[in-house]
Amino acid sequence: MTIERDQWQPARLIPTSGITGQEEAERRATSALLAVLQAVAEFRNAILKPLGAPAGHLEAFIEVPFDTADERTVYPDGALVVTRGKTAWIALVEVKTGDAQLEQSQLETYLDVARANGIPTVLSISNQIAPAPGAHPVSVDGRKLRSVDLRHLSWAEILTLAVQTRVHHGVSDPDQAWILSELIRYLEHPKSGAFDFSDMGSHWVAVRDAVAAGTLRTGDKGVEEVVSRWDQLLRFESLRLGRETGADVHVLIPRKQQNDPSARSAAHVSTLVDSGTLTGTIRIPGSGGDLDIVADLRAGTVTVSIEVVAPQEGRPATRVKWLERQLKEGEVPDKLRIDGLLNGTKATTSELLGAVRQDPAILVDPSGRDFRAFRVSAPTVLGAKRGTGRGSFIDSVLAAVDGFYEGIVQNLQPWKPKAPKLPKSGQSATGAAGIRTDPPPHDGPPPYRPMEPSGTPSPPPFVPPSADPFAPGERAVAWENAEARIERERLHSDSDHED
Repeated sequence: MTIERDQWQPARLIPTSGITGQEEAERRATSALLAVLQAVAEFRNAILKPLGAPAGHLEAFIEVPFDTADERTVYPDGALVVTRGKTAWIALVEVKTGDAQLEQSQLETYLDVARANGIPTVLSISNQIAPAPGAHPVSVDGRKLRSVDLRHLSWAEILTLAVQTRVHHGVSDPDQAWILSELIRYLEHPKSGAFDFSDMGSHWVAVRDAVAAGTLRTGDKGVEEVVSRWDQLLRFESLRLGRETGADVHVLIPRKQQNDPSARSAAHVSTLVDSGTLTGTIRIPGSGGDLDIVADLRAGTVTVSIEVVAPQEGRPATRVKWLERQLKEGEVPDKLRIDGLLNGTKATTSELLGAVRQDPAILVDPSGRDFRAFRVSAPTVLGAKRGTGRGSFIDSVLAAVDGFYEGIVQNLQPWKPKAPKLPKSGQSATGAAGIRTDPPPHDGPPPYRPMEPSGTPSPPPFVPPSADPFAPGERAVAWENAEARIERERLHSDSDHED
């Protein structure tokens, strides 16, 4: 008898059934995450090592009570304790799911509790995405950070680390791999409350319309929130790409702005007001270059581009052909723009890919200047809606970056110079250059070399025990030119060392 099991529901380690509200979602997500951290060593290292936790034995707790200075009892959602020898590293954990936002007052209370109890770290987890690693989405009183480290992880970042660990890096123990797979399945379920970036904020429409009308000013209400959301979107896209590729993808932030979020915000606001654009750069290790992203709210386009180093040998048209061959017809659209960046000047040449395919020389500079690099750009339609879905700003940017990377960047091979070549026909470098190095006839005969005594049998050739001897010519490769070159070198060397 055969029993059909297609409709049977598999048993789940972390079920999503029974989640009826925000409080239950937070409690279940906290317990699931902390329990899996205890169970899966590779995932634990990926999460805790960047937070400063030492290697050691991990214990995790939920809803830990602490008394405050004003005689209240507060309950952080969780606590992590790593013991190593006689020392212990502890982090209090505050968790939010869904649309719930972290609160400044609550975080500052937990910072006070941590300081009073000698706890070095407070970790917050929510769907809010910090604009850069190490930054926090909520501003707190800086005096409370003198002895306690405030760190933040978004659910998107946790999911990315889980997928990278399980899919790309690997988990050695099969049971632990299954446990981590169950956490991934849970976090990807809508009921878990672990959401992707999905909202440009309440001021998006007003700022967008002011940009289109040319009336936006730096002090306008909501403009700083919009540029902050743009940074979060860039960060979210880097997490998505890292999740799918396994690479350490990150947003490239100028050094002057890395430790000064206000400077980065001011730069974004200035660009948005002056040119109506939001810009950013994403770096994907191992790719041919950085991805530059320009969302033009006035033109209604989002352009993704990459700059690749041009070949440094060959004719200019040959160098263009090198790039054109990699942008395969039928796979890469003709509407891409190719810019030739020239040596010694900011001037460029520019043509659409379709025209370059017909005649690569069309991109060559008439004055004969060589290329130092090529820029490949793809403009697409920019959505305007605040949320997600078809016609939304967020999804149009994500699709533009994903499509550009998949269709172009991951197939581009950086130029490499050809390997240095030995002279042809077995000649030496001096011989190929016409330099005579043969010894003059009057230098005498070759030097004397002692021979085996007459009648003495020559010893058999030595064959290593592990070798596989075979008759000459059966499977051996003969490099005749190399042998001839070495024979000439030996002849000259013998002449040079005559007595």
